[in-house]
Amino acid sequence: MATKEYSFLIGDPVWAKMKGFSAWPGKVELPPEHLKRPITKKVMHCVFFFGSYDYGWLPESDLKPYKEFKDKMNTTKKSIKKAIDEIEAYISGGCKANAATIVATSKNSAGTPNKTTPAKKTPSKKADKNASKLDASSNEDDDDAEFDALFSENKTPVPPSGKKKRAKSGDDNGEGTPKPKKAKSPNKKAAAASTKSEEEDLTEEPSDDDTPNHLNNRKSATSAVSSFLDRPYLNRPPPSSPTLIDMSSTSKVLAEKDIQPSTLKFGFLGLGIMGAGIVKNLLNSGHCVTVWNRTLEKCKDFVKAGAKEALTPGDVIAESDITFSCVADPQVAKDMVFGNCGVLTEINTTKGYVEMTGIDADTSQDIAEAISLKGGRYLEAQVQGSKEQSSEGSLVLLVAGDKSLFDDCQSCFQAMGKNSFYLGEVGNASKMNLVLQLMSGVALAGLAEGMALADRAGLQQKDILEVLQLTGLACPLMVEKGKAIIEGGFPTSHPLKHMQKDLKLSLNMGDQLDQPLPLTASANEVFKHAKRLGYGDHDTSAVYIRARF
Repeated sequence: MATKEYSFLIGDPVWAKMKGFSAWPGKVELPPEHLKRPITKKVMHCVFFFGSYDYGWLPESDLKPYKEFKDKMNTTKKSIKKAIDEIEAYISGGCKANAATIVATSKNSAGTPNKTTPAKKTPSKKADKNASKLDASSNEDDDDAEFDALFSENKTPVPPSGKKKRAKSGDDNGEGTPKPKKAKSPNKKAAAASTKSEEEDLTEEPSDDDTPNHLNNRKSATSAVSSFLDRPYLNRPPPSSPTLIDMSSTSKVLAEKDIQPSTLKFGFLGLGIMGAGIVKNLLNSGHCVTVWNRTLEKCKDFVKAGAKEALTPGDVIAESDITFSCVADPQVAKDMVFGNCGVLTEINTTKGYVEMTGIDADTSQDIAEAISLKGGRYLEAQVQGSKEQSSEGSLVLLVAGDKSLFDDCQSCFQAMGKNSFYLGEVGNASKMNLVLQLMSGVALAGLAEGMALADRAGLQQKDILEVLQLTGLACPLMVEKGKAIIEGGFPTSHPLKHMQKDLKLSLNMGDQLDQPLPLTASANEVFKHAKRLGYGDHDTSAVYIRARF
């Protein structure tokens, strides 16, 4: 029978089952400096335990999603009440508090936290021996046995009394069922206990009752590869909306530029991660802008800041002399131009169209031909940079196409970025952009693998990054993404799915030119798998999840 697998993220609330202890509420957390990861090939997660505030390394098979298994757990026991209250407060707060915040909150509300933690309330070993002489069928003992049974991967029923027969001495195969240890809450011996549990062979069959309905685990008894690739991830929402921008502020970079805004009217299609920052700088530099976005709600803040709103892409073209487009991918870019109420419906000899979407040269040439046949001017302006750089106005723009249109857009390009390069005929800018994206993608895949190897070898990742900054590898990209990997949140600066799209387009360009790209092909598979695991809307640094786990 195939083993059920989960893929837990930093911050996920879980039930954690350590050998010799009851399952306990915790959350997946970045390990503290003093807690070394056990050297093992198994997938491990560092868990912070609520109530006791201890840490422990546990194999993924000993963790279960908190919400899905909450109803199966006996959450009325006094020893676990504090932990339950804390994890519920953590979840109600959006699962954003880190371990230090949780401990500090406990100190503020109840004095020194460890004075009332479940670990201290749990009877000592001596008390356990005395308690064993009392009523063996007490409710608490029964609860502990059933509590542990929920995490048992075999089908052996648990006696109602909470007792099990001791295996015969010398029987290594455990024909009998070993007597369970008295349930204890996690304590400061967590790290040592987790190391010991790592040495156990976890080969039991899963219980059908453990499968949450919404995860829809795929099972395959014949293909280990299939079960690995198809393993689900928890439905964790992506980072906060990338288009939430403070429209009232002007970046320091933009304020230092001496921009004379053009008297022409400009339009902008797409207010996503890059488009939102670009439009903000166009407005703040004094340009007249009409905007459109597929989700109309995103236009509201820009309208308040002085932009005009249009109902369709064609309406934007009609209202503007020059229109910029910055959408998700080549197919969306084509739909914007050729679709119903699209760009072509209003293009004429007085209109200019600038495509800023990350596309391939063939798509750019198709759009250029269609615009030219209607008498319009066309320019491709490929963007090198991140969400932060678009908001600051420090992008690098690679431009190709109609030279007169390039000249008319100079004040806009000045507001958008620090440099703009004219590269000649249509297609050259797209090709150069894909070459640069290829290099970035391969470098990020290498960074992720290096950080994963360092962690597996027991090295501190922050030490790796500190040394890296003193070597020839030091560059803003490596440092920025290295910090994101260490922090583990992966807030979106450049979406992972967009990087994977660019790697795929680079491979297509290589196929057309008969140019082998073996490293790009490998990097593309790594990013593709990370996207499959649910990290497409997270930052490119989330590729570490695929390399690490």
